[in-house]
Amino acid sequence: MGEINLAEEFTNYVIKNEEKFYRLAFSYVKNADDALEVVQESTYKAISTIDSLKTPEYLKTWFYRIVVNTSIDLLRNRKKVMVVDDKTLSNYDFGMVDHYADIDLQKALENLPIQYRSIIVLRFFEDLKIEEIAAILDENINTIKTRLYKSLKMLRIQMDD
Repeated sequence: MGEINLAEEFTNYVIKNEEKFYRLAFSYVKNADDALEVVQESTYKAISTIDSLKTPEYLKTWFYRIVVNTSIDLLRNRKKVMVVDDKTLSNYDFGMVDHYADIDLQKALENLPIQYRSIIVLRFFEDLKIEEIAAILDENINTIKTRLYKSLKMLRIQMDD
């Protein structure tokens, strides 16, 4: 009976927060179709292993961890390389270069190592607490704080360049 209630609670939680999970996945994979695939695969994994969740209070943290790990797995398994010849590239109109801070931030985030980018995304884009991030990434709270400080420092340096 408890497992059925937990499955219903999980289903409601995913439906209510599907956009958050999509944004989180997209922040890793940078592709709409891949982000949808990550959310779908994460949901499947969670439903398949819902009985492994011993404490229902950790449902949020548990599923965030699944989404993050699935995103990272997809990146590892799908190293995409696009080869473009010079002729095709020269025909492409790049237009004016945008100088928006958010584009600079996006590029700076993409240049961060994944362990630092994950913390920034979870903390500032998903508004999670340090403790929740530590649980999702399965790291010590002090490690998360240190990496957060380092990642912010790296971002500042990149944004100043």
